[in-house]
Amino acid sequence: MPALKSRTKVQMADILRRMLLSWLLAVVTEIFLLPKELQNPVRSEALAQMSFVRVLGLTCGIAVLLTGISLFLQTEKAERWCLVAAFAVLATIALRFSFTWPFLVVCLLVLLILAVFGIYGRDKSPEPVVVGKKAHKSYIWLTVGLSAVFFLFVSAWTVGRVYSFSSPTFDFGIFSQMFYNMKVSGLPTTTLERDGQLSHFAVHVSPIYYLLLPFYRLAPTPATLQVLQAAVITSAVIPLWKIGKLHGLTGVQRMSMCAVLLLYPAFSGGTSYDIHENCFLTPLILWLFYGIGKRNTAITAVAALLTLMVKEDAAVYVAVVALWLVVKTALRFKKSDVQNLVTGIVLLAVSLVWFFLVTGYLAKSGDGVMTYRYKNFMYDGSHSLISVIKSVILSPMKAIYECVDAEKLYFIAMTLLPLLGLPLLTRRYERYILLIPYILVNLMSDYPYQHDIFFQYTFGSTAFLMHLTVVNLADLKRNRQRMFALAAAAIVSAACFGAVVVPKAMKYPVQAIRYYDEYQQLRDTLNTIPDDASVAATTFYTAHLSQREVLYDIRYCSEAHLLETKYVVLRPSASNDYKKYAIGSNANGLDNLIALLEENGYSEYTSLDNVLVIYKKE
Repeated sequence: MPALKSRTKVQMADILRRMLLSWLLAVVTEIFLLPKELQNPVRSEALAQMSFVRVLGLTCGIAVLLTGISLFLQTEKAERWCLVAAFAVLATIALRFSFTWPFLVVCLLVLLILAVFGIYGRDKSPEPVVVGKKAHKSYIWLTVGLSAVFFLFVSAWTVGRVYSFSSPTFDFGIFSQMFYNMKVSGLPTTTLERDGQLSHFAVHVSPIYYLLLPFYRLAPTPATLQVLQAAVITSAVIPLWKIGKLHGLTGVQRMSMCAVLLLYPAFSGGTSYDIHENCFLTPLILWLFYGIGKRNTAITAVAALLTLMVKEDAAVYVAVVALWLVVKTALRFKKSDVQNLVTGIVLLAVSLVWFFLVTGYLAKSGDGVMTYRYKNFMYDGSHSLISVIKSVILSPMKAIYECVDAEKLYFIAMTLLPLLGLPLLTRRYERYILLIPYILVNLMSDYPYQHDIFFQYTFGSTAFLMHLTVVNLADLKRNRQRMFALAAAAIVSAACFGAVVVPKAMKYPVQAIRYYDEYQQLRDTLNTIPDDASVAATTFYTAHLSQREVLYDIRYCSEAHLLETKYVVLRPSASNDYKKYAIGSNANGLDNLIALLEENGYSEYTSLDNVLVIYKKE
């Protein structure tokens, strides 16, 4: 009887392991129940024929059975190896129908991780609690210097885009007009975004922008927004430095880790398409990790609430952090961990409630939730995010397959190689939960911009990858190993940064300086339009003209709104902006547009070589 009692003590690790194994076995069973021609777990046709209810039922039934067996037998090691076998069967079936080399490599990588788990199990030791010593001032000042250089680099890059007329309506022109209206009325309204006056919060709920408004008021110009974005992302070195100290990194290691962040291509690259609210994600999520590690309720609460204010989908990041905290705490629970457990549960509840409230608001009163970005997972023809969750539960191989499309391989290389794959190297398997944002936001979607290092969707996952790098480094007991890894990561990051980011970034300030006189003449001509006049303009002129209440983009606005404006600003060479006017016997959209304007009382107001023509309604 004593032996039986010892085996009836079920721990969180046992529950999680059995649920994971039961799920994989249920999926394998469901696939074999399909007709032979449909047994391809990466195809939507197969998912449409699978029963979600049956998979859940099988999962629960198998979990109960495994728990019952464990009452009489020591099954932990057998369960670990059954995980390897179940995944191997799934991978074999999927590869048989949908073989690609990247798919094979990732399946083998997952199999290797599971095999290590099968042999050694998880790392059950407590996480090292060794707060780093106070860093030498030289390392602090070197980090400050690197941060200042990075801030100037990003500012030059993005301000150069503004002054070389390279920032389009979507999205910079929108935000520039929005901030003008916030300064005047306090409301985040635009006329550019959806062809009519509308609150930007009907498209994306981003009250975090109000934190920038006081600074924008000091210098209310479009370029100010770019400088503010540079300042926001540069500030991420502060929480990263503190996280490094919290996990026992030395001063030189913290400095090196900050250098890796600043050189990380997907970090600076996220600014290349001008300011976005996502820029707040990296520093705020790192502050959230720091608050949790420090067990500081105030920092944790403020960082979590501000993260939720970034955007409707930012709740996903807070929920993932909360889930990781709950699982991590439950796996090694002690009485002193009650605060962490409560913090995790509260964060998870608040983030989920906020997500459903905000997405519900967008669906009913706003412009809707952009679920189309995950249409590759909507096997049932719906437009619901619930279908994405069901798809992953029905077939994890579908998620893996979608993550390694040929077009995503470059993104994976540019985000994991600069970190030497360190976010993946751990036997504390609960940390893999923190890879969810990287997989969900950047890799699962077929929306091309989400797996492009030069768009803003990298900011959130960057924070998670950096935190994983720090904590996995902290598990290395020898400083020599840490320094070797950090030095190699810094070298690879610098090489990628120099080869990929710098050439793209420097093009804009160089162009703005080289053609300064021409651009200034263009600005002077545009400035002849009165500030209170309504304007319709081509996409690369809207940012400069954005400091007004009524402004439309010619390419997207209706004919009615176009003809309501006092001035129409054209860039003759912008042929794509006139496509919808290329109708009838004359396929030249610009000519047709000019004819339409002249028919409605517009005449040429002024022009500048072949780069600008302004029409005015008399």
